[in-house]
Formats: sequence, C-alpha cells, structure tokens
Amino acid sequence: MLALIAGTGALPGVLAAKLRARAEAALVCEMTGFAVTGTGDLERISYRLETLGTLLAQLRSRGVTEVCFAGAIRRPVIDPARIDDLTRPLVPPLIAALRAGDDGALRAVIAIFEAAGFAVRAAHEIAPDLLPATGVLSVARPTALHLQDVIRAQAVHAAMAQVDVGQACVVHQGQVLAVEAAAGTDAMLRGLVEAEPAPPGDPLIWAVDSASDVVAGWADWLSGPEVPRPTPRIVRQGGLFYKAPKPGQDLRADLPVIGPETVTGAVAAGLGALVIAAGGVMVIDLPQVVTLADRHGVVLWVRPVT
Repeated sequence: MLALIAGTGALPGVLAAKLRARAEAALVCEMTGFAVTGTGDLERISYRLETLGTLLAQLRSRGVTEVCFAGAIRRPVIDPARIDDLTRPLVPPLIAALRAGDDGALRAVIAIFEAAGFAVRAAHEIAPDLLPATGVLSVARPTALHLQDVIRAQAVHAAMAQVDVGQACVVHQGQVLAVEAAAGTDAMLRGLVEAEPAPPGDPLIWAVDSASDVVAGWADWLSGPEVPRPTPRIVRQGGLFYKAPKPGQDLRADLPVIGPETVTGAVAAGLGALVIAAGGVMVIDLPQVVTLADRHGVVLWVRPVT
C-alpha cells in the first residue's frame, strides 16, 4: 500500500486519480493546517509534526510500504508540549530539517521515512504523463533574445541553488526581475504584478540575504482556476519565466510543478515566455496550459538543461 504524504494544491488529487484508475491501494496523510483536496474517497489520516512518530507506526500497522510526497506545505513551528513518545527520538533530525534550506529539509524528511522502512516513490513515477515532451509546445516560437535570457536564467538558477533558494526566476534582456523564495512561484509572479517597481540592483542579492527565511514545500504546485488580475505595473514586457529542479536535487520530492495558474500569472505580469527543464518539471493539465499559452501568444518551451 502507498501513502500520499499530501499538502495543498491539485497534485495530490491528480495522483489519487491515477492510483484509483489502477486499483492501487492508497491512503492520504494530511498535516494539520494544510487541507488536502481532490483525493475523493481515499482514506485520510490526520497528523501533526509533533506526532510524526505515531504516524509512521500507524502506516506500518496498516501495511503501508511506500510513500509519495505531493502538495505544498510550510514548515510549522514545533510545540514541545505536543511531542509524543514515538516522535521524541525524531526531534533532532526534525529540528535539523526545520533549520535547513529547501533541499536540505527534504533530504532530512526523506531520511526519516526511509529509516522507518518506507520506500519513497516520486510523483512522476505514479503519473509519468505529468512530464511533458521536450520541445516548443506553443504556436509562438522562441527568439534569439529568449535564448540569451534562458542562459542568464540558468546561471541565476544555479546561484540560487548554492543557497538553497527557490526553483524559478524571471529574466528580461539579461536583467533579473524576480526570484522565487519562501512564498513560492505563484507569489513571485503576483509580486511582479502588484508590487511597485523594484529599486535598481539584482533581486538575487535579496534572495541570498534572505536565505535563512526560506521555508520548504514538499511540492510546489501552481495550478488553479483562472482569476482576474490587476493591471501589471511592470514596464518591461516580454520577460522570460524559468523553472527547473536544483542541481543535485532528490527528485523523489518537491519536483517543480507548473499549471494553468502559472500561465495566467505570467500573462498578468507581462511575460512572454515560460521555459521549464525537460524531465524536471511536472505540468498539471498540459492541454489547458498549452491553450492558455497560445491564447496569449506566450512561448511554452520544454528545454533540456545545458
């Protein structure tokens, strides 16, 4: 049996549908404060981080042998008074995970589940069709400027990985307009719409200085219904959104994800291209993503990392 260690967003529901279609036994584990939606009639177990040890024991007693992390969470504050006896031995690695960056936290969480005897299964192993084929999927085609900005974005992405910050950034004509941090990609795109123009300088400097404040999500799902957006305040139109896993990231958890809401946010921010790493970014509702990109003349490019 498989347990979905689930968070917010649509990814848990997508995986639940795949598991039901294959008649594969599964249940959902929902952390208090992070409501899981879309998983239908799958049995649900609620838990707190302070009772993680009890959750592991419950899963073993139910015959669970595999787990899959799916959905977004933020690191909760541990209440020492709520820690139960089975969780007390896990406190040192849990504290280390809470203090680590995104990738470090994920590795620590994976290690806890593996030490308890569970195999960790990647979301894209359950739903391989979430990884789109390599190539330009939109009617709009990349330009020479897009290629230059992709190269710049990959360099920025590599620098972000050095401080374990985010998986996405926005670049236009070589200038870094935004980088993903604690609040996630959706918030990064909203910030381009809602915030006043940033002062001169590279936003990556802010991201590096703020690395200690970054919190982890087990999966960064960004799909949702299209909603009205305020008029962008960005004066630079045609920027490029780039998203990829961090170099050396354990792809069994927190594999980057985009969806229709990502395209909607990029359009609202005045961007002209979305570039994602081939084999490294899942796409929720790919047909709708392509439709939205074509409707707004946005480039959608699944590109190998170079």
